[in-house]
Parts: sequence; structure tokens; C-alpha cells
Amino acid sequence: MSPTVHELRNAIRAATGRFEREVKASFTKEELRAICEALDVDEPGRPSTTRMRQRIRAQVGVAESLEMADDSTFRKAELQAITDAIEAPSGS
Repeated sequence: MSPTVHELRNAIRAATGRFEREVKASFTKEELRAICEALDVDEPGRPSTTRMRQRIRAQVGVAESLEMADDSTFRKAELQAITDAIEAPSGS
């Protein structure tokens, strides 16, 4: 059985040193920053959540380039790609 979106988010949180959440919730700005650090994405200063999502998508290969990357919340396939990129156990 494939992991749920909630399980994937929690696997990513745990792999980046963040606490798992009991409730379904999108990533916070701090959690996105931790994902960027785990992926060695250099984003100086205090980037917006939009910019970090775009960087993450480009880094894991979901988007062909930063300019083509979507800035919305992550979908299940994108979460799986992030999980694979940071080598987080996804429970599958």
C-alpha cells in the first residue's frame, strides 16, 4: 500500500530533523527551509515560501528549471520525489 500524503510529509519532516504532526498540514516556512538544507539548495537570506517550493521542485527534478517550477503546495508525486531525494523512509 502506498503512503498517504500525510505520511510522506511526516517522513520528510522526520528526515530533516523536524517533528511529525498529528494533523494534516502543509509545510511551514521553517520546514521548507530544512528541506532546502537537506537538498543542499543554496537560498541566501530569507526566501519566501513560494521561492523555496520552486527551488525544491527544480532540485528534485519535478520541474525542468526554476522558472518553470510551480509555487503551489506539493502534490503526492512531488512529495515522493522529495522523499526519494533526501532518502527519507516513506513507509512503502
